Amino acid sequence: MPSLARDVAIGENVSPIYGLRTISDSHRPSTIATASALLTASAIASAVLAADNMQTADEFRTSKLPRSRMLICRKAHTIELCRKLDIVTRLSSISKFGYIEVLGEPMRSRSVCASACLALAMTSVGNVKAQEANRNDQGASEVALPPVVVAAPKQRITQKPRAKPKGSDKIQSDGTSGQAQKVDTDGEGDGSLSGHGLPGTAGVFTLGQIDMVGGSSITNDAMWTFSKTTLDQALALAPGVAASNSGGTRNEQLIFVRGFDRWQVPISIDGITIYRPADNRIDFASFLTADVSEVQIAKGYTSVLNGPGGMGGAINLVTKKPTKPVEGEVQGGMMFGTDGQYEGYKTYASLGTRQRGYYAQLSGAVLDTDGWFLSNDFKPTPVENGGERDHSYKDNWQISAKLGLTPNTTDDYSINFVRMNNAKGAPYHVTDPVANQRYWDWPDTTQQNLYWLSHTKLGSSSFVETKAYYTTFKDSLVSYDDPAQTTQMTPKAFISDYDDWAGGGSILFGTDVTPWDTFKTTFFYRRDQHDETQAYNVKGVSCGSTKPCFQEPNQTDLEDTYSIAFENTIHATNRLDIVAGISYDWRKLYEAQEFTTTDGLFEYDKKDSDAFNWQSAIAYRYDDFSTVHASVSDRTRFPTIFERFSSRFGGATSNPDLEPERSINYEVGWTNNFARNSQMSAAVFYSDVTNLIQSVPFIYQGNAVTQSQNVGDGHYYGIEYSVDYAVTDSLLIGGNITWLQRDIHNPTNPSFELTGMPTLKGISYLTYKITDAWSITPNVEFASDRWTVTTDGKLYYKTGAFALANFQTEYDLSDKTSLLFTARNIFDENYVLTDGYPEMGRSFYANMRTQF
Repeated sequence: MPSLARDVAIGENVSPIYGLRTISDSHRPSTIATASALLTASAIASAVLAADNMQTADEFRTSKLPRSRMLICRKAHTIELCRKLDIVTRLSSISKFGYIEVLGEPMRSRSVCASACLALAMTSVGNVKAQEANRNDQGASEVALPPVVVAAPKQRITQKPRAKPKGSDKIQSDGTSGQAQKVDTDGEGDGSLSGHGLPGTAGVFTLGQIDMVGGSSITNDAMWTFSKTTLDQALALAPGVAASNSGGTRNEQLIFVRGFDRWQVPISIDGITIYRPADNRIDFASFLTADVSEVQIAKGYTSVLNGPGGMGGAINLVTKKPTKPVEGEVQGGMMFGTDGQYEGYKTYASLGTRQRGYYAQLSGAVLDTDGWFLSNDFKPTPVENGGERDHSYKDNWQISAKLGLTPNTTDDYSINFVRMNNAKGAPYHVTDPVANQRYWDWPDTTQQNLYWLSHTKLGSSSFVETKAYYTTFKDSLVSYDDPAQTTQMTPKAFISDYDDWAGGGSILFGTDVTPWDTFKTTFFYRRDQHDETQAYNVKGVSCGSTKPCFQEPNQTDLEDTYSIAFENTIHATNRLDIVAGISYDWRKLYEAQEFTTTDGLFEYDKKDSDAFNWQSAIAYRYDDFSTVHASVSDRTRFPTIFERFSSRFGGATSNPDLEPERSINYEVGWTNNFARNSQMSAAVFYSDVTNLIQSVPFIYQGNAVTQSQNVGDGHYYGIEYSVDYAVTDSLLIGGNITWLQRDIHNPTNPSFELTGMPTLKGISYLTYKITDAWSITPNVEFASDRWTVTTDGKLYYKTGAFALANFQTEYDLSDKTSLLFTARNIFDENYVLTDGYPEMGRSFYANMRTQF
């Protein structure tokens, strides 16, 4: 659900609470017409012409146009869009919009008809074709609580139309401001625009979106404009979401959603959950954004239809989908350090086609850096001498392929492949003694996903959607004897290899029980298998090798996860929508193996677990442009294999009886489109968390170790506020801010604090169009301090407050090519988010993009 404009256009999650405000030229709609779905082409054309002549809402209300069916048209573009009378042959391509609000007078429509060109015109990036429109009309009666969309600021600014081929006019709505734009396209009915003047390429892959109520959505253009190359950088643009790093030797970039961490907020690609079977330690910097059409962020309320997990939210990367017979994109860029030193490069290329009956796409991306540079204000230590951060190199690449069949106007079948390869160093703690550090390197981490998605219409009011996938995870961790990482002769050295896979799928059935009642149910299954081996040196034993010489036997963990969910949506009145859902999740553990030199290979005690979840949301539209909503969601999160069984290099013992974590999330929110191309929103949220898993001191066989236990209870609460205001057609200001407080009680450690998430964070920006081709976007990212902990876990303290001044400027060389220059952390601020790990200093990015 990337934007409200798409919802109105294609009927997915449409509700009277939002109406048509996103497709009007101003904050008061000026031209809206209705027409019977079964009218002839000439009757439709007459209705369109009549609507085009209407100047006010009062004229619409007093008109005699038929109101039993609706055709939505927008003044100044209606004739251009709908003048082709061949739309009659396409009437079956969009069968229903459910509820659509017209000037505050909601009407229920069992079969709302619009032309395919009009559906395309009102999509968020002009990328949803008739097939998607009809696919999504199933379930059109869902509550429409659209996300707060983080789009490129320039998308909301009025553009002068560029020269275009005759007859190629289309309308694009960016889905956030409600402004439709005339754009360039090539070919019939397949053009789109991404950005402020370049002909867009691939669009949003709607088959890969997850069900959302509220939340946030980050567009591909926002990620391009703000130079957010990796997922962790992009997510930090959204309200309620903060980025941090793991510290230690794993060198992982973390994300917190309203205070919930990566274990409590599942991540997926096109709705396929990415879950690492051993520990689910996701490095968000391993996901490149160039091939992502949008990022969906569910916060607090995560639909039970999406599967188990979702205790604190969900993150979904939606890939791109071709929209034209031939289209492509090429990106290239370079990165520079504090004083202009070369850091690395990035590239991206895609080629796709959209034909009658099928679509296909192939793409690839590379991010290769020798390392990044510290601030000039960093004071050298015995471990780190400043300049380029030691062991901060990164080498990421990924390829993706997509093939889809659309045998008719209602069904869509797609097979997809994504492979990601990552290699990275692990910088050292800058103040801990050198001898106490781990000298780790991650030379190869591979994730490969093969998955199937489908949507099939059943009869006139039902549908079924299926997912099936097979995912592999492989990584190698190499530990050395010395800081230079040259030898492996001591017991400190080892080579650890993980070889994991996950497979499963889901089936979802939905039907309109009545015109005002939609029911859905889904069944989910996943199998996770973890295999690990480790080679190391045994103290006192020499094998005459420069590499670890003792190889452990393979150890396996095998587990199945199931979920069954039900969701029902009722439109209680013309302005009030209610949705409720329940689910039951359960898990069965088949194998949990471990190896020690004293006990050999053995099995842990195996315990199964289950959990019940429930949720409900209500949304009320009290005028044409304002909505209030409230939701409550009681969700759980199963512990990982690592939390239950990992010995953590001999420092911990197992706990097979570990129970699921649980959180009851409450939210009250408000949204208002207060002016042309302008919107503000606010949300107050509160989470009651129980059974949080914490590592506590434990005596095992006379040794002092730690054990994961359900000992944490507490509360997360806060406020989010976002605003975008178009001061003039060439000036836009906006941003968002989040205040969050987390209170947690750990009876085993009174000094314990939750780390990683600041109390206050946000972004503010200003975009100014100097000319039609040249825009600038100065912005400031800011955050208050946050808790961190020393390596030994004994001292918690606050650090990490920052205010980073950034600057972007983009220039269009032509209709197809643009240049983007970015300066980040202009004043070279030196700051630390995690104890001992300073952040990047000033940096520069030079990028070019060509789309065709």
